[in-house]
Amino acid sequence: MTILVGLFSRTPKDPIQKKNAEKFKEFKQLAKQKKYDAALKSGAEYIKKVPNNHDALFTMGGICYLKKKYKTAISYLDKSLEIATYDVDALLLKAYSHQKLGENKRAIQCCEKIQEIDPKNKSVSELLNQLNS
Repeated sequence: MTILVGLFSRTPKDPIQKKNAEKFKEFKQLAKQKKYDAALKSGAEYIKKVPNNHDALFTMGGICYLKKKYKTAISYLDKSLEIATYDVDALLLKAYSHQKLGENKRAIQCCEKIQEIDPKNKSVSELLNQLNS
């Protein structure tokens, strides 16, 4: 039997890809249910296998921020921003993380970058007011 490969043919699904998709779904579900410790564990396992998933990196950064692990959050957000340089949400979360660590200069740099991308962003204006006062 010949397997046709073309625009409309069905090629066998990659079992590893399917397993990774299930792992990602599990990770997102745990995060949604606010089971953050389990989500961090699941997300870390997923990122080892799929290191360039922007959504997973951003979610891990968000969970770390909520758990007050700001330095870890920043490292995930930096990786996320390597993939999606103009992600305003990731930049804003990174700015808040720097603010919590007392790194106001870095927080302001993130805010300035957001203002270049989205000049009407209200959250950035509020954060800059806090940082400059």
